[in-house]
Amino acid sequence: MYDIYERRLKWLVRLTLIGTLFTAAVMLVGAWTRLVDAGLGCPDWPGCYGKLLVPDNDHATLRHPDVPLEPFKAWVEMIHRYIASLLGLVVLSVVALGWPLRKTSGYPWGISLTLLAVIIVQGAFGAFTVTLRLWPQVVTLHLLGGLSVLLLFFWLHLRLRRAQRSPTIEPRRTNFLWAMAACLLIGQLALGGWVSSNYAGIACQGFPTCNGQWWPELDLSEGFHLTQTVGPNYLHGQLHADARTAIHMVHRLGAILLGVGILALWLRYRHAQHIAKPLTLVVSLYALQALLGIANVVLWLPLWLALLHTAGAIALSMGFIWAWWCWRYHEAGVYSAPPRTIYSNVIVD
Repeated sequence: MYDIYERRLKWLVRLTLIGTLFTAAVMLVGAWTRLVDAGLGCPDWPGCYGKLLVPDNDHATLRHPDVPLEPFKAWVEMIHRYIASLLGLVVLSVVALGWPLRKTSGYPWGISLTLLAVIIVQGAFGAFTVTLRLWPQVVTLHLLGGLSVLLLFFWLHLRLRRAQRSPTIEPRRTNFLWAMAACLLIGQLALGGWVSSNYAGIACQGFPTCNGQWWPELDLSEGFHLTQTVGPNYLHGQLHADARTAIHMVHRLGAILLGVGILALWLRYRHAQHIAKPLTLVVSLYALQALLGIANVVLWLPLWLALLHTAGAIALSMGFIWAWWCWRYHEAGVYSAPPRTIYSNVIVD
């Protein structure tokens, strides 16, 4: 019985790591889909013009005569759907493998169920992204949902690794400084999604000024109007220049605030064992992400650089979670405790 549970846990550790990396890949493919304007490559869901494979032009014309088929964009969209479906199967596998361990002391069953719930909601947002024609509210929530899946996978992986070693030690409570930095990061990620979904990435030309001004004309009320209609679709956006400029400028200000929060964490814990190096990594990732953002503006948002900026957001999020984890558990002395097994308190039905 012990060997069976031990092997199952080892498989779960591997599977959650695969799920973390696969989620990052799905997010990058999603960003690519967005950047090549393929989000509406298939006008329906879950199929493409009523088919599970991209059909020929004749069938597409009969199915949706108002939406001409563009094979490249349709295939990009469908590939994103296929691999997102595979990710859902990975989540189901994690839950199925973890079912016999759900009553085991220290097993993070609640996180597994949360991951399952989030991936279901994420699938619904994927459908709404198409059926609501790229409504920016839904697109932004879809991005945040993807990040939630990624970080839940990563957190679950870390919890399972910890469960193999010392499941009974209590973590440190999150303090104000960490909570503030986490809120700033979430806010900046949401702003990044809002910039992308409203096509405001190059609303400001030049850096550090915006369109030759330190404080250009802004329409904040329109730029952050959360109930606007989308018309036939929201491809390429519908906001006027001042509204897009407002979104872009708020994103720049958010980046500054996030930098202050991350720097405050680093200054506070730079001499603490087990946390200084992870936080130094977070500071480095933030600096790289800021440079990528500036380069996107200066170089007019080339595809490869925009994808790198998305990858930077993913890396920064994971780096922050890892640093937070190290502070909550390593500094509390988790790994200095005698090794214990999660299966010492297995509850057998």
